[in-house]
Amino acid sequence: MSVKLYTDGGARGNPGPAAYGFVLERPDGTVVASHGEKIGIATNNVAEYSALIAGLQKAIELGLSVVEVVSDSQLMVKQMTGEYKVKNEALYDLWEEAGRLARKLPSVSYTWVRREHNELADKLLNEALDAP
Repeated sequence: MSVKLYTDGGARGNPGPAAYGFVLERPDGTVVASHGEKIGIATNNVAEYSALIAGLQKAIELGLSVVEVVSDSQLMVKQMTGEYKVKNEALYDLWEEAGRLARKLPSVSYTWVRREHNELADKLLNEALDAP
């Protein structure tokens, strides 16, 4: 099954209280799975990778085969496609884990979008940050 994996992560303060959100959506708009979660104190980039890892884990768990990752993190998309090297030590392990998970799926691609085109994942991360 082909899906889009919308991911978003954010931190208030950078680093600061951080959370992520992801949404797996079929081409017809049906949401297959979604989740938002606090991750403690982290940077925006750590939160972005946390969203990607959680979304890829869910895609594997659901047996999905074609996954298009859609993110408003240009850095993460360019690192995952090999256009940028990962120089930050804190991100390297997360990048490696995301790559390991992506290789377990038959097909994974990455698309960068502007924040306004990533509303569902953004909403989930903000709800997680605002939760008591």
